[in-house]
Amino acid sequence: MDATRTVGGYLELARGGNAVAAGALTFVGSFVAGGLDSPWAVALAVVATTAATGAGNAVNDYFDRDIDAVNRPDRPIPSGRVSARAAAAFATGLFLIATGAALSLPRLALAIAVVNLLALLAYTQLFKGLPAVGNVVVAYLTGSTFLFGAAAVGPVAPPTWTLFGLAATATFAREVVKDVEDVAGDREEGLRTLPIVAGERPALALATVAMATAALASALPYIDGTFGAAYLAIVVPADAAMLGATAWGFRDPRAAQRWIKRGTFLAAAAFVAGRAATVLG
Repeated sequence: MDATRTVGGYLELARGGNAVAAGALTFVGSFVAGGLDSPWAVALAVVATTAATGAGNAVNDYFDRDIDAVNRPDRPIPSGRVSARAAAAFATGLFLIATGAALSLPRLALAIAVVNLLALLAYTQLFKGLPAVGNVVVAYLTGSTFLFGAAAVGPVAPPTWTLFGLAATATFAREVVKDVEDVAGDREEGLRTLPIVAGERPALALATVAMATAALASALPYIDGTFGAAYLAIVVPADAAMLGATAWGFRDPRAAQRWIKRGTFLAAAAFVAGRAATVLG
């Protein structure tokens, strides 16, 4: 098999872009917590998050290979670019890297890493097929990248908790929209996702309400004076993008979940801008 195709298969298995993005969110958590005086801890946290995210994605593909043969036959395992055994070995290696990096971090960060590792391992086999539970687990894992970054450098400050809540809620909505997109394959595999159990429109309505709640809560750092106009100028369009995208899920779930993801990163940028303005001011 062509080496370039094989390497590309592993990068796709780990969702390389998503893994790096998760590492970037951990960096944001550290920055918002004011921890750039501890660059070594920040670097270890970023490496741990990136490796663990890649490992979790690989594990998910390993267990989902039969579902992906229906929903996404071009994925690395069903397409034959990476064998199931090689995918499992790859995920194990990434988990070892993540564990090694996390062991040098403070206790709270290490505790978050352990909880996240267990959640990643249990997600596909225990939680994914349960209505809304799998969505909540993924939402927590995404939001916790900010908590992990903050805990790596010191106490978790209130703005980081707000960022955690916003990211987790946005991810919950995105996961529900993705479940709507994947209904055919999930139903064939006997999974009981929220859209299958409750119906697609009620599931999307719940996602929209959740996103609206998160958008309202995102105003807290501005209202309590933690961040100023720089934060508000970015978080408002981020909220609008995420809320609009969630509502668009009623028409086009595939496009909607992509825009929700983009809005989440824009919201993270708002917290960076708010923190930077505070430091420079």
